[in-house]
Amino acid sequence: MTNSVLARPAWTPLARYRHSLWLLTVRDLRVRYSTSALGYVWSILDPLVMSGIYFFVFTQVFHRDVGEQPYIVFLLSALLPWMWFNGAVSDATKAFLREAKLVRSTKIPRTIWVVRLVLSKGIEFAASIPVLAIFVIATGATVRWQAVYFLIAIAMQLALTIGVGLIVAPLVVFFRDLERAVKLALRFLFYASPIIYGLRNLPEVGNLHFWFAFNPLAAIFSLYRAAFFPGQLDWFTLVVGASMSALLLIIGILVFKRSERAVLKEI
Repeated sequence: MTNSVLARPAWTPLARYRHSLWLLTVRDLRVRYSTSALGYVWSILDPLVMSGIYFFVFTQVFHRDVGEQPYIVFLLSALLPWMWFNGAVSDATKAFLREAKLVRSTKIPRTIWVVRLVLSKGIEFAASIPVLAIFVIATGATVRWQAVYFLIAIAMQLALTIGVGLIVAPLVVFFRDLERAVKLALRFLFYASPIIYGLRNLPEVGNLHFWFAFNPLAAIFSLYRAAFFPGQLDWFTLVVGASMSALLLIIGILVFKRSERAVLKEI
């Protein structure tokens, strides 16, 4: 992609922003799959293997009641969006370092270099939804009217992931060790989020339910799961999680604006 294409004037700045964002998002997907023989399969293979492992461990080895039945649907309805969040934040640590020359030389808003990662991973998430649908049909799970909450969950996850990405991307430029720290934090967050278990499985001690509400992913996953398990939806967690998502988006924008010039000098 040449600079002339990215910096090409359009009718309005918004139109140019959308066009450039779409070009970069499509380029990410093409580069990711052009050298892969399996292509689309890789976007669903990782969550399928992970879900298979956890399904076997909890249902066959330990015979524990975790979440709700069918457990594979319960698991995938949170694991698939987690892969979106995890992949986008991980890639955001390299958003400027990997594309340093283009970031410096193009005139498009630099936020695009983070947002396009979130969108490309979001497209992969959308492409994995048919896999969830197959398991829903195979297990006879009931789809409730709360499936409309999928749209709210996607909007919240976009805000949250973009916000976190805008915080992480510029800071990694100044503190390279932060890339490894982010990977460790994501690993911790996986187990600290209701993915392999539900909010109802939390013990009563320590007021864990209250503290979990401040993890926006808990609210997002409960919205996805409400399509099949309405009892997983907790309104207190939802209100707090939505507030946290909006707050992190605002913080991300502020951090990015304050550090943008320094980032351009550093890279």
